[in-house]
Amino acid sequence: MKTKTTAAPAACPCGSGAAYLDCCGRFIAGAALPDTAEQLMRSRYSAYTLCEEDYVRATWHPSTRPPDLQADPKVQWLGLKIITTEAGGPADVRGLVEFVARYKLGGRAHRLHERSRFARHQGRWYYVDGDLSPERDH
Repeated sequence: MKTKTTAAPAACPCGSGAAYLDCCGRFIAGAALPDTAEQLMRSRYSAYTLCEEDYVRATWHPSTRPPDLQADPKVQWLGLKIITTEAGGPADVRGLVEFVARYKLGGRAHRLHERSRFARHQGRWYYVDGDLSPERDH
């Protein structure tokens, strides 16, 4: 697994409206830890858009982390929409985040709709796994 080295974007790819360095960039750079499952979800999406595979791997729970993770450089991530969150706050140990991530591959638009499970382990949030939903409009 490797990390892509590119200039940081001005706006955060997660769609929060904040500057990248003030939003997900601080997590990806290791300057801070996400306080909530949603922050981790957003930072993982941003890491995917920037091909920061090391961060994606490091934030995957050890019990479900795949042995190898290779981002497809042909995927163009277009946007993230958080549908709902359940628990996952600073005092919780588990959380759910449902989201839709839009992307383009081979000139064709796609939507990844997932209900992701997160767990706090040794004081840090980790992505555990998720259930994919069929593509549909939101």
